[in-house]
Amino acid sequence: MPVGFDRSLMIRCVWLQGLVAALLLILFQPMQALAAPAGLPGHHSFVADAVRDVAPAVVRIDTERVVERQPFDPNLIDPLLRDLLGEPGFGYGPERQRGQGSGVVIDNQGLVLTNAHVVEQVEQVNVTLASGEQRDGDVIGRDPITDLALVRLTGSALPPAARLGDSEALEVGDWAIALGTPYGLERTVTLGIVSSLHRNISTLGFSDKRLDLIQTDAAINPGNSGGPLVNADGRVIGINTLVRSGPGAGLGFAIPINLARRVTDELQAAGEVVHPYLGVQLIALTARIAREHNEDPNALVALPERAGALVQSVLPDSPAQRAGLRRGDLVIQAGEVPIDDPQDLLQQVDRAEINQPLSLSIIRGEQDLQVSVKPEPLPGLS
Repeated sequence: MPVGFDRSLMIRCVWLQGLVAALLLILFQPMQALAAPAGLPGHHSFVADAVRDVAPAVVRIDTERVVERQPFDPNLIDPLLRDLLGEPGFGYGPERQRGQGSGVVIDNQGLVLTNAHVVEQVEQVNVTLASGEQRDGDVIGRDPITDLALVRLTGSALPPAARLGDSEALEVGDWAIALGTPYGLERTVTLGIVSSLHRNISTLGFSDKRLDLIQTDAAINPGNSGGPLVNADGRVIGINTLVRSGPGAGLGFAIPINLARRVTDELQAAGEVVHPYLGVQLIALTARIAREHNEDPNALVALPERAGALVQSVLPDSPAQRAGLRRGDLVIQAGEVPIDDPQDLLQQVDRAEINQPLSLSIIRGEQDLQVSVKPEPLPGLS
């Protein structure tokens, strides 16, 4: 052994070499996993797996509708324009408007679910399948209140149906994948999360709809309407319907698939959906709002200092008028269900049977009253 050789130093060096080799082995293994060749399990993300499942069922819907153009007033046409446009008859006659949206096949018989506004005022549409093949589609039913519609594909060798999920099982923060044809760009996929649930469409400025929407930050753009919103398992959880523009842009909204199932059943059975209505305009009342109102020396009436749906007006010749409801009545219960705001009451009316008594507990002034009202079909839909 050479003079001055430190045996303990050699042992430590060998030990350190072994430790470094072990660490390199541990680090190298996950790198190998990340570099796995394409096609091996785990190579693609869950988004790719989900899209692979549902994409064959996503279609593009092209529409063409005829509208009457407004004729030019010949007294307002400049002589130079007359030379360019012809005689004053120019501008008369029908004009063809083209539109585009998306849809998703939901059964093995070629039934396509889409938005009502996508197929508005048309009875036939042109449908482009995921394969690029084009088919004719017959519009078999529309429901403008929920903005849902059904189209039946013609021909054989129909595309596969998408798997439907359960929108009631959703939680805020779940993955949300939007598919469709935004701006005509087919087979477009965007990713986000469920940002909120039960977002009432009336808060977005739509007073003629009855919807609680799924809110998502997955990008939804013009042309996405009617396409599916999908969860991480590749199941359809909603139908894309609108996006907020202007301030706060980037928020998209989808119709829950559980509601779409119910509407689909009714459209297939009857070609339309019957929506019960009472004929009242409502505003939300809370104890704080009522207290501030009652403290105003110019207040004409005192309001109950509690939550409920306050009747702002009663429509003439409506079920509410026939039942004796009045402006200023506060609805606090429908059947056995407490009412804290107008949306609670609308939900109970939606679930009520047509022409069957619905008991309402109201406060009128200092009186507690029971009113029986029979909901009727919402007029003007057929």
